[in-house]
Amino acid sequence: MRNIDFSPLYRHAIGFDRLFDLVENSAKKPSQNGYPPYNIEQKDENHYRITMAVAGFSEDELTLTQNENMLLVTGEVKSNDTKPTYIYQGIAERNFERKFQLADYVTVENANLKNGLLHIDLVREVPEAMQPRQISISK
Repeated sequence: MRNIDFSPLYRHAIGFDRLFDLVENSAKKPSQNGYPPYNIEQKDENHYRITMAVAGFSEDELTLTQNENMLLVTGEVKSNDTKPTYIYQGIAERNFERKFQLADYVTVENANLKNGLLHIDLVREVPEAMQPRQISISK
C-alpha cells in the first residue's frame, strides 16, 4: 500500500489541514464490508437523506450518534433465548457499525424506521456570518 506524505503541502496550503487529515484517515481505515446497504439522496441544495436497509432491527436496537462531523449508526441484535434452527438463512442478523463523514454545518434533522428502512434526514445550515453577502462601496 502506498503512503502519501502531505507534509510539504501544509507549508503552502493554509486552512486545508482538515482536508488533508480526511484523506490520510480514509487511507488508514479498514474497508467496510457493505453491510447494511444504504442510499444517499440529495433532496435539494441543503437537504439530504440516508436510507439504510436494516431488516430485522427494531428501533431500540439501533443507535445514531453525531459527534462533530461524524455520524455513527450502530445496530446491535438483542440475543434471543430461543435460537431458531435455520434450513437457510439469507437475512443477516449481525451487529454493524457504519460511519458517515459529514460536511461542515450538516446535522441530523430527523430519523425514522419504516418497513425495515432507516431514514436519516440531514440538513446543512450555514451560519449567517458564513453566507455570502454583498458589500456596498462607500463614496
